[in-house]
Amino acid sequence: MATPDDIPQAVKNDPAQTVPPTPILLQQEPAEELLLPQGPKQLKNIAYAKPVDLAGQVDYAPGQVTSKTLVQNPWVGVTLFAMAKGEGISAHKSSGDAFVTALEGRGKITIDDRSFELAKGQSIVMPAGHPHAVSALDDFKMLLVVVFPEKKN
Repeated sequence: MATPDDIPQAVKNDPAQTVPPTPILLQQEPAEELLLPQGPKQLKNIAYAKPVDLAGQVDYAPGQVTSKTLVQNPWVGVTLFAMAKGEGISAHKSSGDAFVTALEGRGKITIDDRSFELAKGQSIVMPAGHPHAVSALDDFKMLLVVVFPEKKN
């Protein structure tokens, strides 16, 4: 083993050379292969174990509302929406509570006869059983999570 006297002065003066090496992982498996669910995949249309920009997962289309479903089952629905300015989803009711988060732009959320403006980063809950609608004040992207009630047997 080298003693301090055996180490050249140039190496001693270079902090990168005097810091003990730290272990590194030489071969890393892609995250998609490394961390997958143990059972069947519940999410679709989105990468596992990889940071994603949710707003970037769905694109605008002129004069349209576009969507991408990430989960749909009897208990929960998770959907991304992109709405061109002036477009929207007409009034309807849901049996589940609907949680909306604005990802981009501004949208108008109407619940019963009350309207709310939602901007990027803001969220609102549209309660089950109440008519609600969404319209894009600007190009607008949102994440919708609907949690459905437990089904009685």
